[in-house]
Amino acid sequence: MKPTVFLLFAALVLGFIAQSRPPEYDEAYSIFLTAGDARPAWPAGVFTAGSVRGDFAPRGGLGQIARDLKVGDVHPPLYFWMLEGWRRVFGAGWFVARLLSVGFAVAALGLVGAVAGALEVPVLPAMVLTLMSYGFAYTGSVARGFALAQALNLAGFWLVVRARREQRRRTALAAGLAFGAASFTNYLAVFVGVAALGWLGARRLRLAGAAVLGMLPFLVLDADFFVAQRGSRAAQFLPFSGTRAVGLLARDGGAALFGGLPVYAGGWGVAVAAALAVLFLGCCACVVMARPRHGLVLAACAMATPVGLLALGVVFHNSPIEIRYLAFGLPFVALLFAGALPRWLMGVVLAVQACAIAGLALAPATMQPQGIAARQAVALDPGALILVPFGNDGVGVVGPFVAALPDAARVEVVRAGYVPDLNNEPKVILAQLGVDDSSRAEAAQALSSIEAQSCFALRRQTPLVVEFLLNRCTLEQP
Repeated sequence: MKPTVFLLFAALVLGFIAQSRPPEYDEAYSIFLTAGDARPAWPAGVFTAGSVRGDFAPRGGLGQIARDLKVGDVHPPLYFWMLEGWRRVFGAGWFVARLLSVGFAVAALGLVGAVAGALEVPVLPAMVLTLMSYGFAYTGSVARGFALAQALNLAGFWLVVRARREQRRRTALAAGLAFGAASFTNYLAVFVGVAALGWLGARRLRLAGAAVLGMLPFLVLDADFFVAQRGSRAAQFLPFSGTRAVGLLARDGGAALFGGLPVYAGGWGVAVAAALAVLFLGCCACVVMARPRHGLVLAACAMATPVGLLALGVVFHNSPIEIRYLAFGLPFVALLFAGALPRWLMGVVLAVQACAIAGLALAPATMQPQGIAARQAVALDPGALILVPFGNDGVGVVGPFVAALPDAARVEVVRAGYVPDLNNEPKVILAQLGVDDSSRAEAAQALSSIEAQSCFALRRQTPLVVEFLLNRCTLEQP
């Protein structure tokens, strides 16, 4: 298969994943930030899903996005600026927003091929291993900035390789600009750039200086946003513990490469996880024995993000370790494996990854419950009033839930301390969404409130998150 044909195949795979998975918590922040209302005020009382579709539409503007990010978020603005323009041109839909990431991920795969060619690594295997890595496919199909940061980092790395070979300061400057733009998309992308520029500076300090000069304007902008955001989401991650951090790196690093296969295995989960660990160590042993020509810099870029996350944990006393962050190192792992694995082992790795990617697209265990709950609620009774908890700030729980509902669905948002008036409702569905601390408490409170009313009785419930209650008093009235 030619690389260009493979890129078309990759676009179809990522597009299918983007279409198959329900809306997610963090994606709602992307949607509403670019809609000009980062924390939407949902209507009080009952409303239809169709009546608030306009709240999802892009109308933020670059300045408004920057101001909202500085007030209440932890990300720089480059991706959100691009997403706002993309949604204005191509539409406000959730899938449309995800397609921007699909495009960036396909560009990243093309750059993996370019890097592989420059380093004399087998091109197609490197591209296939990257696409089939769970963390890459996931971040390449959600409406967040990881795929853009990934593409910019790979562009920077490719330019570093060219600058070192051609001895051109202009190319090194361009590499620095790419790495800087990656950090202005996601702060954590900077670790790959640091590793690559360290490799460049070890032999060509003059070129590394030019690259740092290219990064500098973006680093200044990063600092401006980071300082303004330093108090936001203080409790986003668990407190730092060295043992916990190493365990999270092992678990999420393995998941980034091989997906959630231990989760699907049920009682065999531990055995499957152990087998995947053996498979990974065997691949690493092949890399060590093969000693690929540029293995050192590839290993440094692969390890840069895990090491950087550990360092951040020590400095800020938290544990910012997740699959989506560790995905920044996956293309470099793929490049290492592509140049070192024997054909039979490559086949084993790809077969395992293919199972993981199928799970990413199809398995409910890998999906967040908001959209699934919405579909189940409508399936139970499309005319019933649906109660959904407000959550921490009305974004990550309500947004994906409402986005997955048909326009005619009737909804009421349940907030802490609020007892809904259900006297005229013959049928009520409560979405028990424990996605964050607030939604868990609000759903439990709403359930207790309804159960305390003698008119209501549990009628049916789904296996996941929705309970259906029947208003017997209303039905018995003449």
